[in-house]
Amino acid sequence: MRVALLGPVAWRTPPHHYGPWEQVTGLLAEGLVSRGVDVTLFATLDSVTSAQLDGVCPRGYADDPDLDGRVWEAMHVSHAMARSAQYDLVHSHLDWLPLAFAEHCRAPLLTTVHGFSGAGILPAYARARSSYVSISDADRAPELDYVATVYHGVDVGGLPFTSEAGSGLAAFGRIHPDKGTHTAIEIARRAGRPLTICGIVQDERYFAEEVAPHIDGDQVVFLGSVGPRRRAEVLGGSTALLHPIAFDEPFGLSVVESMVCGTPVVAYQRGSMPEVVDEGVTGFLVHTVDQAVEAVTRATSLDRVECREQARKRFGADRMVTDYLAVYDQLVHG
Repeated sequence: MRVALLGPVAWRTPPHHYGPWEQVTGLLAEGLVSRGVDVTLFATLDSVTSAQLDGVCPRGYADDPDLDGRVWEAMHVSHAMARSAQYDLVHSHLDWLPLAFAEHCRAPLLTTVHGFSGAGILPAYARARSSYVSISDADRAPELDYVATVYHGVDVGGLPFTSEAGSGLAAFGRIHPDKGTHTAIEIARRAGRPLTICGIVQDERYFAEEVAPHIDGDQVVFLGSVGPRRRAEVLGGSTALLHPIAFDEPFGLSVVESMVCGTPVVAYQRGSMPEVVDEGVTGFLVHTVDQAVEAVTRATSLDRVECREQARKRFGADRMVTDYLAVYDQLVHG
């Protein structure tokens, strides 16, 4: 089978630091190649992959202010679609834009919906000739038909197990009101534990007003966006990951990464969290700050070995590859 993976081009694949869609696409490409699939990855030209690499964008537009993302993304999609007849399947991980070109795709088109930025993009999905995969059952639009739900996988080998937790807590993700960074600070303060925050600043005003005043380098530490090794160190060395989201999270890669390191999660029960967190095994689901503070104490009694093993079985990259191969077979062979 010849498969074209149409990846995003905001960052390199795999990303140096932040870039969840690029991370998932890169892991899928590696896994498919290891299973003997003929894969072409359409990504930035500085990407690192075992697949054949194709594309037009020299590097991620989010890393280079001289690159207009709208222009390079459109050229990227057009370039891949022009070559689509060479493949048995085109699998897009690039949001709505490729759907506008779907009539020009000369192979079956599969789109993984990594999340909806707003209701305004739904017409692109509803009108396009594409099959859809959701990344959680919670993140499904009723207007669309889906062929499957495929949970993201993570690189288990790149997330070493840490048996002895430190006393601190961690908060990972975009610094944005949606992610509840300010709430994580409050939970950690009331739990009497230090907090390490990692992530890109997506909302500068929110960061300046709600987060920065609390950063003291002691009780609240901000590391910015960190690469895979540092991410594993921070997650693995924490008592728990705080994930007090204020929106319906489509999946939550940092939640899974934490659990694979053996570190349980205390998350607000919204979006995909009931699908991802196994209550009392890999973490706890809560609704309020009071409940989260109490759950931090309970998290210390969870078996970190069992936490990792459950997360490894459910969210290892190999399982993701197997699930996607089943979808590919269904679409190509019926």
